[in-house]
Amino acid sequence: MTIWGTLASRYEGKEDQQHKMLALDGGGIRGILTLEILARMEQMLAQAKDAGPEYRLCHFFDYIGGTSTGAIIAAGLARGMSVAELLTFYEETGPAMFEKQFLLKRWKALYKADPLKGLLQKTFGEKTTLKPDDLECLFLAVTRNRTTDSPWPMSSNPQAKYNDPSRPDCNLDIPLWQIVRASTAAPIYFPPEVIQWDPNDESKSFVFVDGGMTPYNNPAFLMYRMATEPGYRLNWASGEDKLLIMSVGTGAAATEDEDVDDPDHGLITNVSGIPGALMYGAMVDQDTNCRLVGRCVYGTTIDRELGDMVPRDAGGTAIPLTNNQGRRFLYARYNAKLSRAGLDALGFSDIQPKNVQKLDSVEFIPDLRRIGKKVGEEIAIEHFGTFI
Repeated sequence: MTIWGTLASRYEGKEDQQHKMLALDGGGIRGILTLEILARMEQMLAQAKDAGPEYRLCHFFDYIGGTSTGAIIAAGLARGMSVAELLTFYEETGPAMFEKQFLLKRWKALYKADPLKGLLQKTFGEKTTLKPDDLECLFLAVTRNRTTDSPWPMSSNPQAKYNDPSRPDCNLDIPLWQIVRASTAAPIYFPPEVIQWDPNDESKSFVFVDGGMTPYNNPAFLMYRMATEPGYRLNWASGEDKLLIMSVGTGAAATEDEDVDDPDHGLITNVSGIPGALMYGAMVDQDTNCRLVGRCVYGTTIDRELGDMVPRDAGGTAIPLTNNQGRRFLYARYNAKLSRAGLDALGFSDIQPKNVQKLDSVEFIPDLRRIGKKVGEEIAIEHFGTFI
């Protein structure tokens, strides 16, 4: 029996073929913005493939990964869920995800873990694991092991060292819902998740917090490494005609504190703003890395110095994709700028930035959906190059 199980025909011995990856950022309830972008992408790909309503993103993308809320979405997609099903999940369960703790317990976390735990178990199954037979494509979730003080990206790649089924602490045996719960345990917002890797060895119990507390809140460049670096044992070929990475964000903006000069108020907002600040910084850095090493075909401006980093000729015209620039992969980045200027540019002068920038903006889900739909209109089939 092959270690790839039911996915053998898709992955085994296919290292030199074209591969497509989808990377999804963290960002709390703002994941619903991501889903609206993905809804447009799913629709376009289904049309391009002349497929019916049963077409799923896992049929196109070979590797889907995410951090925090991105891990929830990635897990659903890798399980074969449609974007519409995940949108319903977020709309119906968003308030339950952010059900506040009893007042005296809020010194540990603002929100309860149990509601989200139950929702993940119900959606993905209590006994579903990372084993190939439980998934429709490869999956990655980014977590942070607080016990070892290190990022722990967990992949379903059965060839990886720590996914060897002969190991008593094999990653593939951990329930999918628990890995996703670990990736979403944002400090201040949710309690950490404890996972015992080896049921017979208590020393193999670790405390996990949100993957957004790592440099990989945008996991796109990490996924490139894990797909191509020999140490991860997947060994996919790289090149503009071999590897495609589509990266989707949850909206981005540097949070401005109007009372920053008030030392007392600043202390509170600085602490509660740490998760968002770290996620924003990591997102920009990883996006820049991808545009530097890969060939960017689409993305908003990084800053006024770098621009959008799309290769252009001396006249400023984007170089056609038929002219290979020798980059390691093809790359597109879809995200919304949630600043005042960014929302105005999208045509949403009626939306207040502070209402949609928070990780727990449950009451503003309709606004997040509007923003996501607008950004989804930026996707063009040409961005997929020869991978369609």
